[in-house]
Amino acid sequence: MTYRVGIIGGTGYTGSELSRILCRHPDVELAALTSRTNAGKKVSSVNTFLKGYTDIEFTEKISDTKDLDFVMVATPRGVAMNEVPALTEQGIKCIDLSGDYRLKDPAEYEKWYGTAHTDTEGLKKAVFGLPELFRDKIRGADLVANPGCYATSAILAVAPLMKSGLAYPDVFVDGKSGTSGAGMKPSERLHHPTCGESVIPYSVATHRHQPEIAMVTDMFAGGKSDIMFVPHLVPIVRGIISSCYFRMKKEVSQEEIDSVYEKQYGAERFVQYVPEPSIRAVVGSNHAQVGAKAYGGRAVAFGVIDNLMKGASGQAVQNMNLMLGLDEAAGLDFPGLGV
Repeated sequence: MTYRVGIIGGTGYTGSELSRILCRHPDVELAALTSRTNAGKKVSSVNTFLKGYTDIEFTEKISDTKDLDFVMVATPRGVAMNEVPALTEQGIKCIDLSGDYRLKDPAEYEKWYGTAHTDTEGLKKAVFGLPELFRDKIRGADLVANPGCYATSAILAVAPLMKSGLAYPDVFVDGKSGTSGAGMKPSERLHHPTCGESVIPYSVATHRHQPEIAMVTDMFAGGKSDIMFVPHLVPIVRGIISSCYFRMKKEVSQEEIDSVYEKQYGAERFVQYVPEPSIRAVVGSNHAQVGAKAYGGRAVAFGVIDNLMKGASGQAVQNMNLMLGLDEAAGLDFPGLGV
């Protein structure tokens, strides 16, 4: 069976990356992409890297395309919670990449996003889409909230130690992301003379991925965690590294740390536990690299991803595969660039 998939928001970085993956997916037909400004234009005339891979045109609304099996929402926040209810009522499975369905508590959503949630029923049933930790819940789900890029990177590093019970639940997360993580809209901070040879901390104590990291850390810590998250912009286009610092309940050896992470990720296709994680090793792929070091009564763990792939579009396709009962690696089984 071939599944017909549509994307709401087909011209942003995540929507374009979804198009690139899905147009070569063995079990999927890329059936619809929406764009208010480009409606009626050939997708390949706007996203020229898709020439020869799709002949469809942008539409203004997803409802302009009939008989869809699956919809991805790749828009700024606030759109998905208005679009998703009508889609799921029709039996269409959905993934939201925007953040509208990540936080389970409507009050937390309003606190961090500055507006009330309009689909609290959907919020209750949405599954947090990090397959390596929530695979069984994602299988067969109707609505999945794709995690944020920083959140994916940090949670992959933090969760195993929290599950082990070896670390206290107060964690400092030092995140560094390339400029594509800020999206396509130009800004003063993204102006090349500002960011091209600099490292810039931003959104300290206000970044919307912080409550995601805390929410999942709470789940595995068995209680309330204390997360301090400081994101930085670095002068690369793609990639994230999150360095996560822990206080340990007792001094642990490197062998104990290795055992914790190898138990969690040893059988995973897309997460590798390695001595020295590298952004270049994962860029262009859905792979993540995780590393960890014992440091006396402390420990540090690293999570490295491509923010547009495992941090967004690649992970969304991985989730889609699980939701549809497909091979989890379908359309994603290729390595990082390496150089």
